[in-house]
Amino acid sequence: MLSYSLRGKTALVTGSTGGIGKETARGLAALGARVILVGRDPGRARQAAAETGGEAIAADVTRLSELTRLAADVAARCDRLDVLVNNVGAHPPRRTLTEDGVELTFAAHVLAPYTLTRLLLPLLAGRVVNLTGGIPGTPIDPGNLQAERRYLGWTFSQYNHTKTMLMAMSLRFAEQVAGTGVTVNVAYPGHAHTPMNQTMTMAGFPYAYRPLVPLLRLAAPRLLADLARPARSSIHLASSPEVEGVNGAYFDAKCRRKDWPDAALDRRAQDAVWALCEEFTENRAPACRDGRDGSD
Repeated sequence: MLSYSLRGKTALVTGSTGGIGKETARGLAALGARVILVGRDPGRARQAAAETGGEAIAADVTRLSELTRLAADVAARCDRLDVLVNNVGAHPPRRTLTEDGVELTFAAHVLAPYTLTRLLLPLLAGRVVNLTGGIPGTPIDPGNLQAERRYLGWTFSQYNHTKTMLMAMSLRFAEQVAGTGVTVNVAYPGHAHTPMNQTMTMAGFPYAYRPLVPLLRLAAPRLLADLARPARSSIHLASSPEVEGVNGAYFDAKCRRKDWPDAALDRRAQDAVWALCEEFTENRAPACRDGRDGSD
C-alpha cells in the first residue's frame, strides 16, 4: 500500500489515450492527482479520461502550433502544474516529416518534450518526467539528427536514436532549471505490448532484428501485456517522496537510479540536439517568466 498522496496536485500526461501513458495517468489519478490526459484523437482522449478519472485535452504534440495551443489551454485550466510526463511516442516505418518540416520521431520524442516543458515553465512547480524507450544509448550522430542520411540500418533505427537524443536534451534541460524548484528526470519503462508496438510493421525494424519479429509477435501478448508494469518508473519519478528534489537523473524499469549512457553525456551531442530544438522553436515558443526560457 502506497503511503503517499498526490491530493491537491495537478499532472499532465502526453500520449495518454492508451498504452503506458494511459496507465501512468491511471496510476497518478489513483494517488489523488488531478490528471490531464493529452491525446491526438478527441474521442479517444475523452474515453481514456473517463476510464482513468481524469480530464482530456486533444492535441497533436508533434505540431508546434498544437503545442502552443495546448500550453494555453492548460494555463486557462490551472494556475499550477506539479507534474509533466512527456510520454508520447511515434514509430513510423519510414522517414516522415511533420507540417513543420520536422522528422516525426524527433518531433515526438525530442522537440515536443523540449517545447512543451519550455512553454509550461511559468506553471511548473515540480517534476518533469521524460520517457525514453526502445534500446537507447547508441551514439548520437549530429549529422543525422533528422535522419537525413539514414532512417534504418542493419542495427540502427531513428526511433532508438531519438530516444537517446531525448536523454541528452533532458540532461541539458535539467542543468537549465537547476535551483528553480523544477526537476527534469528520465524514466525507462522497459518493453511492453503497447498499441504502438502492435501496429508496427516489419519495415519498421532494423534489418538484423527482422528474423526475430515473428517470435516477438507470438511472445509479446503473453509476456508484455501488463502495461501497469512499464508505467511504474514514470509514476515513481512523478510521485515518490524518494526522488523529491532529484534532478538530472535516469531511472530504469525497476525504479532504480542508473548511470547515464555515454552517448547522452556527450557534450557535443547535447549541444547539437539543443541547438536544433532552439532552431525549430525560434519565434514560436515564447520566453518564460523568471528568466527560465530554456536558453544557455
